Amino acid sequence: MSRALDRVMKQEARLLLPTYERFPVLFERGEGVHLYDSSGKKYTDFLSGIGVNALGYAHPEIQKTIWEQSSKLIHISNLFFHPYQAELAEMLTAISGLDRAFFCNSGTEAWEGGLKLARAYARHVSHNGHAPRTQLLMMENSFHGRTFGALATTGQKKYREPFAPLVPGVTFVRFNDVADLKKKFTSSVCAIGLETIQGEGGIRPVSREFLSAARQLTKRSGALLMLDEIQCGLGRTGRWFAYQHYGIQPDVVAIAKPLAAGLPLGAILTTDRVSRALHPGMHGTTFGGGPLACAVAISVIRTLKKDGMLAYVARTGEYFRQRLLELQERHPQVREVRSLGLMLALDLDSVDLAKIAVKQLLERGFVINRTNDTVLRFLPPYIITERDIDHMVAALDRVLTTNPAPAITTSRTPAKRSKQ
Repeated sequence: MSRALDRVMKQEARLLLPTYERFPVLFERGEGVHLYDSSGKKYTDFLSGIGVNALGYAHPEIQKTIWEQSSKLIHISNLFFHPYQAELAEMLTAISGLDRAFFCNSGTEAWEGGLKLARAYARHVSHNGHAPRTQLLMMENSFHGRTFGALATTGQKKYREPFAPLVPGVTFVRFNDVADLKKKFTSSVCAIGLETIQGEGGIRPVSREFLSAARQLTKRSGALLMLDEIQCGLGRTGRWFAYQHYGIQPDVVAIAKPLAAGLPLGAILTTDRVSRALHPGMHGTTFGGGPLACAVAISVIRTLKKDGMLAYVARTGEYFRQRLLELQERHPQVREVRSLGLMLALDLDSVDLAKIAVKQLLERGFVINRTNDTVLRFLPPYIITERDIDHMVAALDRVLTTNPAPAITTSRTPAKRSKQ
């Protein structure tokens, strides 16, 4: 352990709230898909700051934009105009098929604002003498963030229970269970909300049948279909938005992670019809949509377009999937491979093995993480190469070979071995 790392660890233990279990690594710089720690060790990043650093590290276009804009204007109150919010909104509405945007600081704020919008819209369209619909249908195994509204709609008890009671009016539906969705959908529902691909829940895409049923139910009733694309949106799956793989248009979309290349920025995207439920004073933010973050986000989208990055993500993601399927064929510890684009999961048959794999890959110079207990999650920068993938898969192959049958208990019942 370096002296610098030892000093920082002791300072944090003394001064910070104990909210994170950190790995004993002190990163000091990054370039491309690589990170370098305080001892100079090189790592290949297959997590990208949990889906944030889509263009990797020290990207020249991003560096140039930050340098130029930070010398002009970093922050200005939303009581005034600056040149970039409208331009960024124009880009986002064009690629999403929606009409309007609201900028905030994070994914959880985008989702929280979307919940407010759903309730406000239900009140806006309620008929005289009828109470507005307030019920929210959300998914089991979901994750939407850490604020009270986002927690209330997160379908994992381990996140909710320490802070109960939370925001009322939420009912949870079994993810991808159409019968359960139809059973729980009533005239009191103002919105159905879900992640197009559950990220924290283990990289689980919504089924075509389930998303279609949700869209049909909401269209017939006038409720809203809200999609959380905070992790899976903005090119991660090989299209601008994961819902574009399904041919279904939502009413509200929350985005964030890769939007501003690591600067805090989230957004709500919605339709003209739904936007009429808000008027000045009903919602706001101090820092959201500032000139620096918006200028960088514009640079991100331009770079993704200019470099043909969506097609590259789709192609590289498929290559990555095939390499993981090869591991599944060789190692009985692998229960399932799930993926869409560069959002991939290797689901193992044991919690302990998943922990070992993350630790040993880090020791070998590869950054990944574990989610949903047994899932190895891969969210690499979009610029990852097939050679990078080959090196990581070879390292993971060695880890699984040297840890064939640890003495553990399985966290859940075995799944069918699948190549889907």
